Amino acid sequence: MAIKITDECINCGACEPECPNNAIYEGAVDWKASDGTSLKGRVVLKSGLIIDADAPQEPLSDDVYYIVPDKCTECKGFHEEPQCAAVCPVDCCVPDDEHVESEESLLQKKAFLHGE
Repeated sequence: MAIKITDECINCGACEPECPNNAIYEGAVDWKASDGTSLKGRVVLKSGLIIDADAPQEPLSDDVYYIVPDKCTECKGFHEEPQCAAVCPVDCCVPDDEHVESEESLLQKKAFLHGE
């Protein structure tokens, strides 16, 4: 299951540098699949979205930091717990019930993102 940032976010930015997949972006900032990953060229993300990994994608939120579900692995393969949730001072990094994934699926996503 991916993590999401709720609208209680205070935009402190503590979570962003902690993400090993570079899946967290400031509100209103475009995201790229290639940011913090080994993805290049045309890719098919887990959600089925087909994009150029280097092409800017529209922000998922204009108001608060957000997490791109296709890049979130809940830190599996890197850390014991999601680092965004561990450092969030207002506990707004929570499991995203709309993107439920098994541990095996999250580890496969990590391998996909990092060319392993």
